[in-house]
Amino acid sequence: MSKPQAGRKVGEREALAVATTVRGSPYKLNLVAGLIRGKKAEEAITALAFSRKAMAVDVKKCLQSAIANAENNHNLDVDRLWVKEASVGKAITMKRFATRARGRSSRIIKPFSRLRIIVQERDINQEAGE
Repeated sequence: MSKPQAGRKVGEREALAVATTVRGSPYKLNLVAGLIRGKKAEEAITALAFSRKAMAVDVKKCLQSAIANAENNHNLDVDRLWVKEASVGKAITMKRFATRARGRSSRIIKPFSRLRIIVQERDINQEAGE
């Protein structure tokens, strides 16, 4: 009487990695995620390594996790992986207060974001068709 096993959340030749609490706004994270959408995995890692955006560090970690999942869990060829999807969403928001003049206070909002990266193994014919 155990729970039935959940199916895969992605396709047959795909792997997934999710970063649930990335410190920063979804807008800023989406700018960096846009750099890697549709690129080969190797090119995407290079682009993130040389990006001057602070969020690139967290995106690179998540991408490397997706590549490792593809290699170790799903037996996919690392050289033929490309970034199929890099989606960003809102996560929790910390609320803090700062003291202001004349005994007042104002709210400071510290947002967290959620990053979901899917890498897919592509055939050699599909790569040539680009």
